[in-house]
Amino acid sequence: MKAAVLTADSIEIRDVARPVPTTEQVLVRVRAAGLNRADLIMFGGHRHGNAGGPGTILGLEWAGEVVDVGSAVKGFKAGDRVMCSGMGGYAEYAVADWGRISLIPSNNMSWETAATMPVALQTMHDAVVTNGRLQEGETVMIQGASTGVGLMGLQIAKFKGARLVIGTSTNAMRRERLKEFGADVVLDTQDVGWPDAALQATDQKGVELIVDQISASVANQNLKAAAVRGRIVNVGRLGGNKGEFDFDLHALKRIDYIGVTFRTRSVEEIREINRRMRADLWPAVEAGALKLPIDRAFPLDEAAVALAHMKANAHFGKIVLTG
Repeated sequence: MKAAVLTADSIEIRDVARPVPTTEQVLVRVRAAGLNRADLIMFGGHRHGNAGGPGTILGLEWAGEVVDVGSAVKGFKAGDRVMCSGMGGYAEYAVADWGRISLIPSNNMSWETAATMPVALQTMHDAVVTNGRLQEGETVMIQGASTGVGLMGLQIAKFKGARLVIGTSTNAMRRERLKEFGADVVLDTQDVGWPDAALQATDQKGVELIVDQISASVANQNLKAAAVRGRIVNVGRLGGNKGEFDFDLHALKRIDYIGVTFRTRSVEEIREINRRMRADLWPAVEAGALKLPIDRAFPLDEAAVALAHMKANAHFGKIVLTG
């Protein structure tokens, strides 16, 4: 089969052996794959948990048709249209654990659209609902809201009954579009006064839940913008892995600061994340109420060009590969 394989300093399209599913895996003929920042990290020569390095096939999410299922798999059969998460989606075929696979709703959802959904849905349901403990009527801020995952976070917060949803972006054009996806207030974190604006928007009470994809560059400002006994969920580190942290303000506000990642989760934990997400959000997915814009689609042969497009940071929404 054809696959996009990492080399020591780039990525090449190669013919490689088709993967064989284990007893608990499903083999899928990939029709479209979504790009994610973790792919870009590995493309840049770094590891993402245990993944990365020469020989790696990138691709954390994809959509396609089931070809074969392991002997212990229930609920999926050859020919099913599915969306998946895992590793190795930049290829003509990929395998995924049964617990990371969902049937594509029968609402004429395209392969490209389906390929944008798995990572954003599971990441933001886990961050907003499970770890963020969002309650109806609370206020939410999504830091880095113009990413695909961020846009899904805005929608999930609104769907779950947030009273006020704040989205941030440093790009003026992207800020203009955040309200299409559920933001009531949009802020520019390059403006030093943004925490005061967040306090003003919340009647000086502060934001009850901040889902942070930026981290280091906004960490102390998040503490200022947060409510007393608020929650900050550390999802990503687009603004740096290390930085200053005001421990006294953290203590004064009695903030729960929660770190999340999939890199140290067990197979069983990830299955449970997906189970909870589907139980909570699938009716909205089926109705088309939760969706992401596609910035641009590239053929699999142009995987390196697609990753360069992501690195340029000029996109809005998701970039996909089609096969």
